[in-house]
Amino acid sequence: MSMRAWQVAELGEPAEVLRLREVPEPVPGPGQVLVEVAASAMNFADSLLCRGEYQVKPPRPFTPGLEVCGRVLATGDGVTSPAVGERVLGSAALPAGGFADRALMDASAAFPVPDAVSDVTAAALYIGYQTSWFALHRRANLRPGEHLLVHAASGGVGSSAVQLGKAAGAHVIGVVGGQHKVEVARALGCDVVIDRKATVGGGPVDLAAAVLEATDGHGADVVYDPVGGPAFEASTRCIAFEGRIVVIGFASGTRQQARLNHALVKNYTILGLHWSLYLEHTPDLVRQCHDELLGLAADGRLEPLIAEVVGLEDVPAALGRLTGGGTTGRIVVRP
Repeated sequence: MSMRAWQVAELGEPAEVLRLREVPEPVPGPGQVLVEVAASAMNFADSLLCRGEYQVKPPRPFTPGLEVCGRVLATGDGVTSPAVGERVLGSAALPAGGFADRALMDASAAFPVPDAVSDVTAAALYIGYQTSWFALHRRANLRPGEHLLVHAASGGVGSSAVQLGKAAGAHVIGVVGGQHKVEVARALGCDVVIDRKATVGGGPVDLAAAVLEATDGHGADVVYDPVGGPAFEASTRCIAFEGRIVVIGFASGTRQQARLNHALVKNYTILGLHWSLYLEHTPDLVRQCHDELLGLAADGRLEPLIAEVVGLEDVPAALGRLTGGGTTGRIVVRP
């Protein structure tokens, strides 16, 4: 049986290398399930995959699309759960990713979705929120009342960190790029919003000074940084005593070098977060996180920020908007 799938045969910019093709339906191997894709949320990592810059390098041709919500059509050898017909969300098993009519998933990384949660919401409730939960709770040990600084607060992963920070009782300071994103960040729950593109006294805003002012000189106890580059440098200038900077990614395109002498003198910690390693090392903890996130969503404390829902044919253009930094929240593909 054939299906539509966006494929990457040569590495490069997504708009240049993605090709929509009719390909054979993938066959689930041992421990895998085949799902009919109901929704697949875009991630910055999908662009990195196309460029060959992601830490996972699937064999070519491959289909990007790292997170999927869909219904199980078939199971491979050794799979007892999930069952055929069950609705699940989780990680796509590359090279058969989610920007297609059907995708493969490892059964161990496929989690049940309650009927009350829509396909679009479920697709956006996985990687971003799991990343933020592990960053804030497992790595940074965020405590109630602490000051949490979130870079790219209106973006896909940043918006999830804002909501989880508020749910944990933190004082959340969001950083955004542009006045149109300020209200989005406020609506998400930020106590303070800093527009890094604003001007003060005719010059650019001093981000570190603004954070220190917002915290009465205390500084940020925890920094959530998916941007890197200038955002990281500013964070080191406003980090609190025993503060923790969690490095999520480098959306700015700059992979800065950490000044360890500075970390020593100011007594702060730099933490890395590669969420998918938890699927490998602590799958039970990932499942626990999934259950907690669904509980927070059911209570109305989490609501994924959806920027737009696009059809399968619109994947390259939508991925370009995402990587261009002009979007707020998540873009979800519905084949």
